[in-house]
Order: sequence, then structure tokens, then C-alpha cells
Amino acid sequence: MASTVSDRPGYGQLLRTPGAWTFLLPGFAARQPFAMLTIGIVLLVQHTTGSYGSAGAVAAVSGVSMALFAPQTGKLADRFGQRAVLLPGVLVHAISVTALTALALADTPIWALFLAAVPTGASIPQIGPMVRARWAAVLGAAPGRAASPLMSTAAAFESVTDEFTFVIGPVIATALCTGVHPAAGLIAEGVLTLVGGLFFAAQRATQPTVRGAASPGSPRHASALSVPGVRVLAVAFLGIGAVFGGMQVSLTAFAEEIGSPGSNGVLYGIFAAGNMLAGIACGAIAWKTGPRRRLIAGYAALTLTASGLWAVHSVPLLAGLGLLVGLCIAPALISGYTLVEALVPASARTEAFTWLTGAVALGQAAAVTVAGQLADAHGASTGFLVPLVGTGLALITLLALRSRLVPSTSGRTVARGIGHRGPVTVD
Repeated sequence: MASTVSDRPGYGQLLRTPGAWTFLLPGFAARQPFAMLTIGIVLLVQHTTGSYGSAGAVAAVSGVSMALFAPQTGKLADRFGQRAVLLPGVLVHAISVTALTALALADTPIWALFLAAVPTGASIPQIGPMVRARWAAVLGAAPGRAASPLMSTAAAFESVTDEFTFVIGPVIATALCTGVHPAAGLIAEGVLTLVGGLFFAAQRATQPTVRGAASPGSPRHASALSVPGVRVLAVAFLGIGAVFGGMQVSLTAFAEEIGSPGSNGVLYGIFAAGNMLAGIACGAIAWKTGPRRRLIAGYAALTLTASGLWAVHSVPLLAGLGLLVGLCIAPALISGYTLVEALVPASARTEAFTWLTGAVALGQAAAVTVAGQLADAHGASTGFLVPLVGTGLALITLLALRSRLVPSTSGRTVARGIGHRGPVTVD
């Protein structure tokens, strides 16, 4: 059950945090491309090859590459600073996107697109985790200072921001690809990444404290993945990725199937709008239940709503059901990120966030591949089975391993000396 909004600090108080806007605005611009990349690749490669399976496979390669490299990027950012990682990263990404676009337009073999997709995905800047780490640095516990009650509000705000990018990002990319040029979505993604990333990197005052290099055996460099709860959350977030990837490809195929390719952006925007609205509500409510229970409840609702997608063949009905699916995503995401705050110490926080972000990308990569193949072989409706299967498996994992999501309550050493935590209430 939840209490009234007044029981906890609100968004207004959060946004009055000194220095917040200096990283929020450039961070918003820099994270926008993350929501544009997959759909931009799918629309361009489908246009040049005529196959959703091939388009999904290329997008999947970029997603897998991101999932593999993102945690390493987070670990380097924790150790050497966000600026040191971002500056070369955004430059490599802009060059890689340009190469992928040129190769696709030149009708090169699919293997060449796969090769170009690897650095494209690997170099995606991890702006969302970096912004979350900045909030944690500003509001989190420190020697002589207790954690701010605004921490959970910040987690909700970041999820809302993420989902807002997934409302407008695919719509912008689709509009550019269908109304201007099939490559326009990817080109815009590369430009936004470069400009937004450079501006974000320039905000050095709010950058979390750089831990610096240490000896190879130093405990503070232990991976965040050594924490059992982070591993469980990473597996669960694969299901979120399955929803995003399955919805993107299946909605694109559905819109093409009914002869209205432009409706894809609207349908996906409605789905993402539900996600954003739920995120706003989650941040405004003072929850009496802990994040672990909310996480499991969110996945249960997500699995239930996703179960009807494959059977819907009407645009209004699909839009309505997509809205319901979107409403169930934000509670699961916010609860997962909130648990990370309690499970992982500050010295590994950016890396922990990137494991979750990478898991979403990996789930999305697998989903676009499978959904693309299903859409090619059996029609768009079968692609909607992917979100159902992905969330169902994630729910089973959470129920089976929910005991691993309990943070330390006795200040004990967590996972090979990764750090010490104070008492935290979970459920």
C-alpha cells in the first residue's frame, strides 16, 4: 500500500538540488540516441535488404556489443572518471554510426554490417548510469552525512527520463526515416550522441569522485557482478529488454503489414508513454512496500499484460494493450535500480548500473533477432510472443532467487570485500 505524496520529498525539491541542472540537461540530450539506435538500424537495414530478420540481426549485434562493453565502460568511469571515458567514446560512436550507415546504403554484404555494428554498440555512451551515479554522489551517504531521502525520488525521476526518451526517441527516428530518408534516423542519432556527450563530459563539478587506479588485488576494484543480487537483477532486466526489442520489431512489422508504416512511431510512442506515466506516479508515491516486492509485482503484471499482444490485430486495441504493457515496465525498472543503491557500494555503482543497462540491451538484442525472424516467417503477430516469453522467464527467476535481493543488514562485507553497507530496509 502507498501513502500520500506529501509523505516524501517531491520532484520539485529534487530539481532544486544545487548543480542538478548542469548535468540533467546535457544528460538528457546525450541519452536520447540510446532510444533511437535500434529502431534506426532496423528501419535502415530493412529498407536496404527487405528483410526484418536481417535488420533485427544487425541491431542485435550492436545490442550484444553494448551489453558486453557497457559494464567495462562503467568500471573505467568509476576508476578514472566519466569525462575520461566519454570523450573518446562519443567520437568512436559517431564514426562507427557513420560507417554503418554508409555500408548499409552501399548494399554491402550483411557480414560487413555486422562488423560495423560491433563498434557502434560497444561505444554507446552510458549516460543514464552516469547520471544516476551523479545523483548518488550528490545525495547519497558519505562520511559525516546520511543519505538524502531524495535518493528514491531521484531513482524514479531517472526512470521517467529514460522512458521519456523512449517516448520521443523512436518517434523522432521513425519520422526521420519514413519522412526524410531511411538513413536520417541513424545520422541524427550520431550527431546527438556527439554533441550531447561532449557537453555532458564538460560538467566536471558534479562528476563522482574518481577512485583512481589501484593494485590488481585491491577489493575496491571487485566487480559489481560479484554481488549475487546484481546478477539476479541483470537476468531479470533481460526480460525488460525483451519487451523493448520485441515491441520495436513487431510494431514495425505490424505497421508495414497493414500498409501504414508511419503508425509504427505512434504505436511505440503510446507504449513508451505508458511507461513514462507510470514512472511519474511511482516517483510521487511514498511506498509502504519494499522495492523487492514491488519488483516481483511489476514483473507479474508485465507478464500478464504481454500475454495478449500476439492475439490483437486492431490498431486501437494494440495501442491500448501496448499502453498497459508500458504502464507495467516503470515500476519494475525503478524497483530494480532502487535495490542496486542498497546492494552495491559507491565505488562500484556506475558499473552496477551499466550491468543492468547492458542486460536490457542484451535482452533487446535477442528479442529483435527472434522477433524479426518470427515476423518474416509467420507474420507480425508472432513477434509479440517474444515479450511474453522474456518477461515470464524473468518472473520465474525473480521468484526462485528473491532471497538474493536482500541487502546486508549487519554491515558485513559484501561479495569478496566489495564494500560495507549500513542497515537498509527492503521489505
